[in-house]
Amino acid sequence: MTTLTVRVPAGRYGFRHAARMEWIKLRSLRSTWWTLVIAAAGAVGIGIAVGTNTVNRAGDLTNNALAGIVPSLLLIGVLGALAMTGEYSSGTIRTTLAAAPRRPLLLSAKALVFGAMALAVGEAASFISFFAGGAALRHGIAAPALTQPGVLRAVLLSGAGFCLVGLLGMGLGAIIRHSGAAIGAVVGGVYVIPTAVAAAAHGVGVYTPIIIIGNSLTTTKPEPCSADGQCLHPLSAWAGLGLLGLYAAVALAAGCWLFARRDA
Repeated sequence: MTTLTVRVPAGRYGFRHAARMEWIKLRSLRSTWWTLVIAAAGAVGIGIAVGTNTVNRAGDLTNNALAGIVPSLLLIGVLGALAMTGEYSSGTIRTTLAAAPRRPLLLSAKALVFGAMALAVGEAASFISFFAGGAALRHGIAAPALTQPGVLRAVLLSGAGFCLVGLLGMGLGAIIRHSGAAIGAVVGGVYVIPTAVAAAAHGVGVYTPIIIIGNSLTTTKPEPCSADGQCLHPLSAWAGLGLLGLYAAVALAAGCWLFARRDA
């Protein structure tokens, strides 16, 4: 990871300086941009593929167009973890802490910069997926419009999911500090374990991140019961967003507490 230090008078640096330093580090990594581009392109590509194969005009066409958001969030969560653990792997965390020793302020700056970037990319990917997936519809099916009930909300909250899952990954990275283990925690905690929990206990599964995103944030017509009679009873969109935000906040708070108390 590239190490860049912003010149600040001794003892006079603040949040703005730390945020600027984090932005320079984050944008200087080509891997950051490649990951964001692949995540956005994957979301759009899956939305187009699902739209092309949609035959049920009565289904939730908005959810179909946003179908690629859920798998793309895996990359954002991993990127969030690496934004924290990468400096530990390269050893540049010591240089960063020498430049900005106030650790809670430093982690807050990291979270703000990365969260803003993830939110911007997420909203762009969500809107492009929505319009591209709608344009790909065939069989005489009319594309959904943003003016229809719940559609704009679903598109906006899907983009917000990028930010929250990315911050959740960053929080796990701050807790674990090891890149491989942090990636495993993101994959397992956000995808693998919740999927298994949802399959075994539907009442508990609706509170897991992956089910919240796929069944609360990206939908306009919640369908609590599947064809085989299994009912999920998903959370409302806003309740799901709040719970997902709580997960991210708890992970970041725990990571900040440990970051302030452990050696570099």
